[in-house]
Amino acid sequence: MTATAAPETLPSRTAALAGSLPRAAVLAVLHTALQEDAPYGDITSQTLIPAQARARAVLNARVPGVLSGGEVFAAAMTLTDPDAVVELLVNDGESFAAGTALARVTGNARAVLLAERVGLNLVQRMSAIATRTAEFVALVDGTGARITDTRKTTPGLRVLERYAVRCGGGANHRFSLSDAVLAKDNHLAVLTGGDPAKLTEVLRRAKAQLGHTTHFEVEVDTMEQIEPVLAAGVDTIMLDNFSLSDLAAGVRLVGGRARVEASGNVNLATVADIAATGVDVISIGGLTHSVTALDLGLDIELAVAPAVDPAAG
Repeated sequence: MTATAAPETLPSRTAALAGSLPRAAVLAVLHTALQEDAPYGDITSQTLIPAQARARAVLNARVPGVLSGGEVFAAAMTLTDPDAVVELLVNDGESFAAGTALARVTGNARAVLLAERVGLNLVQRMSAIATRTAEFVALVDGTGARITDTRKTTPGLRVLERYAVRCGGGANHRFSLSDAVLAKDNHLAVLTGGDPAKLTEVLRRAKAQLGHTTHFEVEVDTMEQIEPVLAAGVDTIMLDNFSLSDLAAGVRLVGGRARVEASGNVNLATVADIAATGVDVISIGGLTHSVTALDLGLDIELAVAPAVDPAAG
């Protein structure tokens, strides 16, 4: 996986990321993950490692990438050892080369080993998402198109994965079903009973039920649906699985009356051409649902065990 920094300047991105990942959400994920991984403790470390042994370990990059999840990794370490000292050597949103030391942790050896896999699992996945997002963002630089995620996230990890998208320079779509209206093909089929002549009116009635701050988006899959949807006064129209020529024609037809989102068949080979059609937003489920964990490792740099009998621990 190639690490490509997004065109946005890194200082501004890292500043925008600061404080945007709710600590309570991070801790909730970590508590669940640690309970899953060590429901009755880590019997390996409890058997082999003296209770008072100390360790220093380094989070190292085996491959290049864009970091996301440094604070999550640190929180995993301090959750198992409140006295652990974690030094973050690279900021979230920054790119790094293979061989880069990303973080250093010093603490109780048993606690470091207890948190190791949970911390690594999360920072590896988050950094993979950030790295992939940065690749897409770089490919649409200068077009005005915004790269966004979708709700195709890992259950329970959405808040982390969407933060990772922002670390890569992307933007977030609606967080949940509660945040905005997005009428898709199945909704429209139920509403209209298959009669396209009813489309404008049923959408107008639906929009009338919403507060003035609620965003209203509608997905279409044919050119013929665009005008009836626009007539309902929607905020965004999603052109789903349109060809490049139809995307360009759709953008011209909308003519600025709504924001235009492209979805479907988006990958690293197609995204630049899609952006060139003039769409405002390109949503990509693959940012989160099919990435491969980035190869990061936690290596013991120094371990000092007190001169005690392990059986006494």
